[in-house]
Amino acid sequence: MLGRTYDTQVCSIARSLEMVGERWSLLIIRDALFARVTRFGDFQHNLGIATNVLTSRLEAFVTAGIMQRDGAADYVLTPKGRALAVSLIALTEWGDEWASPIDPPILYRHSVCDSAIHATATCDACGSVPADEVAIRIGPGMPAEYLAARRGGTRAHS
Repeated sequence: MLGRTYDTQVCSIARSLEMVGERWSLLIIRDALFARVTRFGDFQHNLGIATNVLTSRLEAFVTAGIMQRDGAADYVLTPKGRALAVSLIALTEWGDEWASPIDPPILYRHSVCDSAIHATATCDACGSVPADEVAIRIGPGMPAEYLAARRGGTRAHS
């Protein structure tokens, strides 16, 4: 079972959850991205979140470089924060298909031409690919000691 932090996980998903995985985090970022909310009071009003929780989340976003302070009460997304847009669109699409009993309440559209926006897995050579065709490989950031421990553990069970 995972604890309150993901220190033992060698995984970018776990590292991302360290920054944005708390209950209110993605909703705050959603409002900042798509509703252009910047003011503390507007976040609090729109979400109905307790002020102490909101303060904690916003301070954590500033520390992580996801938001920056702009004046006394404004919180503005940085490029790092705005880069979460595709993740939120993907979560929305998943929720529309698997967690919602009704038609989608929000549609993402391209502001220039009004066409639908989707989050997709994309292959550099083939374009869009289904999830069951996505494979993983060890990347250059995988710590050698982690691989050595995994190989050692595998041999012991063989």
